Amino acid sequence: SALPIVTLISFLTGLTMAFVGSVQLEKFNAKIYIADLVSLAMVREMGALMVAIVMAGRTGAAFAAELGSMKLNEEIDSLRTFGISPMQFLVLPRTLGLLLMTPLLTLYADVVGILGGLTVGTQVMDFSVLHYYDQTQSALRGMWEVYSGLIKSLAFGLIIGLVGCYKGLGSGKDSASLGRAVTSSVVTSVTLIVVVDALFEITFSFLDLR
Repeated sequence: SALPIVTLISFLTGLTMAFVGSVQLEKFNAKIYIADLVSLAMVREMGALMVAIVMAGRTGAAFAAELGSMKLNEEIDSLRTFGISPMQFLVLPRTLGLLLMTPLLTLYADVVGILGGLTVGTQVMDFSVLHYYDQTQSALRGMWEVYSGLIKSLAFGLIIGLVGCYKGLGSGKDSASLGRAVTSSVVTSVTLIVVVDALFEITFSFLDLR
């Protein structure tokens, strides 16, 4: 269900990076390197980050709202009465689902973002599709670039799932508290995503993985 918004944001991100990068690269007569810029930025950073922010605002908030509403209606208490663990029945499936889907959405976002750059390269800068493709392929020759983005996306998916469920289960038993829990889940998830992303970059640089 997140595919339409991920498609739009990823395509426009690749498009924007291509336009902005071309202005600077044109000064050095190196516009063809726009393919390198867009592809590396998408697979290393922007693909995983854009997907994570979309999922935090869309799915993480939905998790918090669903679980908070269940707590408000005392459905979670009913599960405990029947001997069903809310963690296993409610939290684990949601978190695992998000953990599995976030890397797949990230791969999809990477491809769509690169297509956004391709659109600018072929329609505005008059590159051929084959030339742009060859340049992108040479930039992504080392698959670590792709893997690093996927590793980040796994961590982001885990953060979004756990934070959304935690905020929902920690909600009070009134509508105002539920609203605060949903808002808090999005803010907390996005903040943690940015912090963890920075930690990944520092770690990769320290281990000389770039």
